[in-house]
Amino acid sequence: MCKDWIAILDFGSQYTHLIARRIREMGVYSEIVSYNTKARNLLARGPKGIILSGGPASIISVKSPVCDKDVFSIGIPVLGICYGAQLMAKFLGGAVAKARAREYGKTYLKIKSKARLFKDLSSKEVVWMSHGDKVTKLPTGFKIIGSTDNTQIAAMENRKKKLYGVQFHPEVVHTPKGRLILRNFVTDIAGCKRSWNMHSFVKNSIVALRERIGNEKVLCALSGGVDSSVLTTLLHKAIGKNLIAVFIDNGLLRKNEAELVRKRFRRHYRINLRFVDAKDIFLKRLKGVTDPERKRKIIGKLFIEVFENEAKKLGKIKFLAQGTLYPDVIESRSAFGGPSATIKTHHNVGGLPPHLKFKLIEPLKDLFKDEVRLAGKEMGLPDEIIKRHPFPGPGLAVRIIGPVTGMRLNILREADWILIDEIKNAGLYSKLWQSFCVLLPIKTVGVMGDERTYENVVAIRAVTSEDAMTAQWADLPYKVLEGISNRIINEAKGINRVVYDISSKPPSTIEWE
Repeated sequence: MCKDWIAILDFGSQYTHLIARRIREMGVYSEIVSYNTKARNLLARGPKGIILSGGPASIISVKSPVCDKDVFSIGIPVLGICYGAQLMAKFLGGAVAKARAREYGKTYLKIKSKARLFKDLSSKEVVWMSHGDKVTKLPTGFKIIGSTDNTQIAAMENRKKKLYGVQFHPEVVHTPKGRLILRNFVTDIAGCKRSWNMHSFVKNSIVALRERIGNEKVLCALSGGVDSSVLTTLLHKAIGKNLIAVFIDNGLLRKNEAELVRKRFRRHYRINLRFVDAKDIFLKRLKGVTDPERKRKIIGKLFIEVFENEAKKLGKIKFLAQGTLYPDVIESRSAFGGPSATIKTHHNVGGLPPHLKFKLIEPLKDLFKDEVRLAGKEMGLPDEIIKRHPFPGPGLAVRIIGPVTGMRLNILREADWILIDEIKNAGLYSKLWQSFCVLLPIKTVGVMGDERTYENVVAIRAVTSEDAMTAQWADLPYKVLEGISNRIINEAKGINRVVYDISSKPPSTIEWE
């Protein structure tokens, strides 16, 4: 981790991850920590600044989450955002009350002081509000630096103690000068140097991995996706032949994927790769299972079992490496004990059984997806790997709604292959975050030739996103959709209807299960 960094105390806002991303985009490392982290523990880790996120709770409620009050007196600059600003005000002697008129969406901030936090801004700026409570009385030593028509204390500061609060959300794109506000806090007020980049990450990670691993061996799960490919390459650069990359063909992969991985990493990159055919056992364990959480847990548990069995054949193996990313950690662990809601379980985060005989290595766990791609580029991986669309750890099992069978897998594989082919032919692949097919648990009546059919329905999912934490459904051209539909119905045996998913995240997730 960089010497200069920002700690983000998470109070459950859906935008907390965006704060972290915005700070990293300016070349400064940021980390999301639990809202109740003790001030002394933060001080020991030495962040240059602390940001209190927004959150869904009301500070007026007795059950509202609160941070350690000493956070405001340890000499580290603090920026409170929305709920965080209200918490700051209440803790330091101000007052917070229910607003007569709630404020959601775009509004205009009248800036009363263009120094420090609002340096280089105009006297009036567009900001994004999302609150039902507001600060009604300033804490001692604070002054108002911004107001809206609805909220007199929309921004406040205690410049001497370097404490700042804003009622709006500077991290969202709907606040056009939000990045500048965050930069003013991070680089000017907190004094962070811009030392976070993928060159330093790769260099430091290689050194850290060599120190931790020594001459021990590491098992690494390789699927061929972006995350596992970058992980495998990073480990290979760090420990060379002491890395044993294991590719498990679980029968839940896309068309021709297993052979492509074998050729690319064993023959081209000369990585020590072991190929394990486990299709039958995965399908047997999944027989009759329809609940998505059960699917994930079964696959995760079996994944570990296969690794353990493989390890026994290889002798003493101390470490297991996994391609866990930051969004996985945030979603699966409710943002490190914060008040966010768990959305789904990822089998590569926190689901390891107590009897696991490996020590876990997760060198990518602090990276967002776009940062993983940049790390891959830094190490010389080609675009065909680093720009590849994400693929879930449980594979096609969570893109088949209902039971997973060999026949249903084959139907979905063919449809998905056609979809990606058409997306690439239209020149849209690199413009999308993700595109895939989902096999639905229903059949519909159709007509092919002069015969009645009663066959499967496939849903197409295509989204644009920066990091998968939020996503917008892709507005694909009708001609492209028409071509995809025609080819799937004509070429993928067992499908007679294609539908398009136009749901965004939130409220939907990108994957269906």
